[in-house]
Amino acid sequence: MSLIKVQNIMSNELAKRVFISKPPEPPANYLLNDPTNAIFLGLTKIFNVPFTWTFANLTNPHIAVVGITGAGKSFLVKTFLIRASYVWNANAIIIDWAGEYKAWVKQSGGIVVSLGKGDYLNIMDLIGIKPLDRVKQIMNSFEILTDIGDYPEQKRLTQEAVEQAYVNAGFNLAEIPDPNKEPPTLANVIALLQEKLQEGTYQYPAELENAIYRLRQFVREGEDYFAKKSTLDLGKLASSGLVDIDLSGLPDETFRALAALFILQSLKERMRIEGWSASKGIKAIVVLDEAWKIAGDERSDAVTIVREGRKYQFALIVASQNPTDINEAIFSNVGTNIILRVKFERFMDYLQDSLNFSSFIRGEIGKFGVGQAAVNMSFQTSVKFPETFLLERIMGEVPLDVYTLIIKDILTNDELKNPNISSEYYFEKLSLKGRLIDVNVPNEAIDKLFEILDSQDRTIDSRSFAKLLLSYGVDKESIISFFRYLGVEDVFITRIFAG
Repeated sequence: MSLIKVQNIMSNELAKRVFISKPPEPPANYLLNDPTNAIFLGLTKIFNVPFTWTFANLTNPHIAVVGITGAGKSFLVKTFLIRASYVWNANAIIIDWAGEYKAWVKQSGGIVVSLGKGDYLNIMDLIGIKPLDRVKQIMNSFEILTDIGDYPEQKRLTQEAVEQAYVNAGFNLAEIPDPNKEPPTLANVIALLQEKLQEGTYQYPAELENAIYRLRQFVREGEDYFAKKSTLDLGKLASSGLVDIDLSGLPDETFRALAALFILQSLKERMRIEGWSASKGIKAIVVLDEAWKIAGDERSDAVTIVREGRKYQFALIVASQNPTDINEAIFSNVGTNIILRVKFERFMDYLQDSLNFSSFIRGEIGKFGVGQAAVNMSFQTSVKFPETFLLERIMGEVPLDVYTLIIKDILTNDELKNPNISSEYYFEKLSLKGRLIDVNVPNEAIDKLFEILDSQDRTIDSRSFAKLLLSYGVDKESIISFFRYLGVEDVFITRIFAG
């Protein structure tokens, strides 16, 4: 009887461990791939199996990365790009919304170009396609970024003016253009609309005036980044190794999004023109980080790339703090989702509903430290094991040096218990240094700050941090911008400076 009792107890215990009957990780043959055709990312948490990523047996090579600031997103992206260049000689273009990657790209020997700081993109460039097709892309961009879709007559007037600008420049709308022929610019489009207005024969002059006003924001002197001859050759940059296109110098989100859409459109057309080649791995990787305005729209070329990229050995990495900022068509169709530390329960609900992982995985994500991750992979064929598993830590080319900014000192006891309020923020060293440079902290002061942080176990509280920056001559508004970038609410920022 005692033997039967022991057996029953053991059976009950094993039944509770769901992973014994249904392992919480894919089999080793799905995790351990040919190292000459795969990228090592880390060890699995349960069985410590080396995980090497390849898209050979996935639906596509695209990746969505979700995690709060400091969770390790940029560290993961940098690790992935470096190893992709080693394994496949893959080129990479980072569409860098906030200038987060430019210091690292420079240190890595890559190329950094800065729109808004001397470089221009003529969004009327034809990128190897018929003018009529380019007109559709341009109008699609305006619909995504402005309210022109709500005003059919203004949309019609604008589209006609764009088409006429190409005709006036000597292009046949239905033919592939001569690449040496100079395309028109937005300034030419506005000039045509103004001519029509001055003629005085159009029966709805207010519609013309509003169409002109909408476009004029992109051609004002000093902000005409898209209305001059292009200084960037995106085709050449796409095959130039590691490239960072820094958008942080552009005036606002609309300008950054218009640049990003044009870059995506150009790369997509290049991808189609080059076609598939008999080479292994990925030829080019495009990184889109925190680009919610274009990653969240169904009409964006980011969606088209996700749907078509596998055919052309072209990969897109979309990264965001907020998974709901990534359009469902992207999020549900990428071959790989990587989840780092997530802050809000509503985001966890969205992720769990979308990816259908277990409560066990959800609980583990809730305890993640910096660099720990859950990986979800969509295989080409049906599998009998969970497609979501845990990595102990993303293992990069260099150690993940983590610095911690604590705001516990300005939170109440009730706020500390609130799971939707972060009491700590984490940074990689390069990421923190880049943020400090962005708020104009002198290099000597940055070095001194890191000396202080290193002497304090790389940890500092929010008030001490703010006081140090103020003592280095950083203005209060820049420090406030730094905290807002982290997602610290204004009520808490007020307390930091009130201490």
